[in-house]
Amino acid sequence: MHNPVMTRVAIYGLLILLSLFVLFHFAILLGIVPYGMVWGGRLKSHDQMLSFETFSILVNLFMVAVIAVRAGFLRLRVPALVLKTALWIMFVLFLLNTAGNALSTNGLEQLLFTPITLLLAFFSLVLALSKEQKPSWK
Repeated sequence: MHNPVMTRVAIYGLLILLSLFVLFHFAILLGIVPYGMVWGGRLKSHDQMLSFETFSILVNLFMVAVIAVRAGFLRLRVPALVLKTALWIMFVLFLLNTAGNALSTNGLEQLLFTPITLLLAFFSLVLALSKEQKPSWK
């Protein structure tokens, strides 16, 4: 699959949405957003929330780095196979997350985050299937 416009949309879509998720998870850590509205409403304590949210932030930042390397914005020498594998793993994780959001006990999480994680899965799939090349918008 090689569609430069779709690849560009997927790159920017992932970077924007993942960055917003990082901010969202920081808002949860700071208590601005109640932690009962994430992780399917299953977090039982503040300490559990700290662990899960810290993990979420680190995973999201790692995924931002993968996309930034794939886009050529972050100049690190990463073998194409490693990037392709990371993108396929992201696709699977977003599909699983979509299922988790759909089964959430929190209605807002179901309605808001289910379609967003499905979109993230689609964007990851687009990049996993795309040919590796230098971005044409540079």
